[in-house]
Amino acid sequence: MILPIYIYGQPVLRKVAEDIPTDYPDLKQLIADMFETMDASDGVGLAAPQIGKSIRVVVIDLDVLSDDLPEYKDFRKAYINPHILETDEASEKKTLEEGCLSLPGIHENVTRPTRIHVSYLDEELHAHDEWVEGYLARVMQHEFDHLDGKLFIDRISPLRKQLIHGKLKAMLQGRYRCGYKTKPLRK
Repeated sequence: MILPIYIYGQPVLRKVAEDIPTDYPDLKQLIADMFETMDASDGVGLAAPQIGKSIRVVVIDLDVLSDDLPEYKDFRKAYINPHILETDEASEKKTLEEGCLSLPGIHENVTRPTRIHVSYLDEELHAHDEWVEGYLARVMQHEFDHLDGKLFIDRISPLRKQLIHGKLKAMLQGRYRCGYKTKPLRK
């Protein structure tokens, strides 16, 4: 089922999400719905707060990038109770443009570490503790930020944030355009 994407201003986007128990009701269906919602919205990642649930579940699909990044061929994963344990401060930081389904029409350059240490459960509830690098590390940081009540615009300069202030204000009033189902703050 395709679910509405919660848009900037929705309080759930600023809450710290809770870990879920391994017997969380209908978890497989929730993950399937999140993948379907992300696919319908042309996203590469989606966090549960973006569909109104303050729980630590994320889905990522990087297969769409496999023409340019062949290492992500068939890459489609769910992350349950994910946490960034540390970032590799010795690794370089890279600045790339990011966008977000919860911030339609806004794209800004964000600087992030290129290597991170994460822990999570996969869809089969197997525990993982690993170092991740490259583009996947960037997407994980973006999506896991959602679980901590952060948006990518929190990581841009005050000047850039001031320059997009009008767009953010319009979003709060329900004035934005996108080609997918949304749940704005106001109608």
